Amino acid sequence: MTSARRALFTLAAFSAIIGTAHAASPTMFRDAGCGCCLKWLEQVKASFGAKAVIVNSPNMAAVKDKQGVPQALRSCHTVLVGGYVIEGHVPAKEIARLLREKPRGVKGLAVAGMPVGSPGMEHGDHREAYKVMTFGPGGQRVYASYIASGGAHAH
Repeated sequence: MTSARRALFTLAAFSAIIGTAHAASPTMFRDAGCGCCLKWLEQVKASFGAKAVIVNSPNMAAVKDKQGVPQALRSCHTVLVGGYVIEGHVPAKEIARLLREKPRGVKGLAVAGMPVGSPGMEHGDHREAYKVMTFGPGGQRVYASYIASGGAHAH
């Protein structure tokens, strides 16, 4: 193989890798005025394995409607990754678990509201209890629970 051909082959292979990584990149929809969204993203980006595309949306309700996020589970930001919808302050390990397990009947995970102590919503040692919920064709169910004032976790 000539050096020119080898270089072309290497470039093609590299482009394919970059294209695959880009296709897997998560997209975060957020209100431009919300600061906790970026704090959350900084903490969970390792779960995605790719750099996120950030879209500042003036109409987050329309984004959530389009993605089928139930009204009762809505929060401040919506992320699309790996064919799933991540709504709100979902911890990184739950996102990694979802992407690994790929449960049937699940369109996404959500943490409703903005619970103090959830990723991106830290306030000293204070933590509110909250649940990570699944939603989708299979309905809603508790995927993980986080208890107050210690952040303990139980499936």
